[in-house]
Amino acid sequence: MPSDNKIEGSLSDAPAPRAADKILDVARDLFYREGIRAIGVDEIVKRAGVTKPSLYRSFPSKDELAASYLRKYDLEFWERFDEAVDAHPGNPRAQIIAFLTRVGKRTQKPDYRGCGMTNAAVEYPEHGHPARVVSENNKQELRRRLRAMAAAMGAPDSDTLGDGLLLLIEGAYISGQLFGLGGPAAAVARNADLLIEASLKK
Repeated sequence: MPSDNKIEGSLSDAPAPRAADKILDVARDLFYREGIRAIGVDEIVKRAGVTKPSLYRSFPSKDELAASYLRKYDLEFWERFDEAVDAHPGNPRAQIIAFLTRVGKRTQKPDYRGCGMTNAAVEYPEHGHPARVVSENNKQELRRRLRAMAAAMGAPDSDTLGDGLLLLIEGAYISGQLFGLGGPAAAVARNADLLIEASLKK
């Protein structure tokens, strides 16, 4: 029988988060809200409650920390995308609309800062930068998937439709930050459906 002084399954039983995990969690929050270039290593270690040497043991440079943040962001992005796909098996049009409905809702939140990948690409114009590479790979894969989904819908010009959907998505990411609540990004799913409908009639 467990002692009265200890509650089974309490938070004290859980392993303490590793320094690397704490650093990445703090960096993810700060990088997304404030921008990668705007946040220094000193601010990250202070918020994470770790030392600077512990950061550099896990991440050789701030550039690598930024790339690690984006790799985690990339995984979360595709989890959300795949959830929409899995909810509508065999129906790419419904899959895209489901995904964009969620995007539109997120753009209406007060703390919305767009897409971390898009923001990073703007911050790092040099194509070989580690953060830029992760961002470019994410966008290339999104373009590939959207074109494939447009083809699966039977669009006569599937590449143009896929690229049009990509442009709508990127526009929602930016306009969501500019206009906030009540802005045009809220209607991104509806506009995507209109574009799909017009493309399928050609």
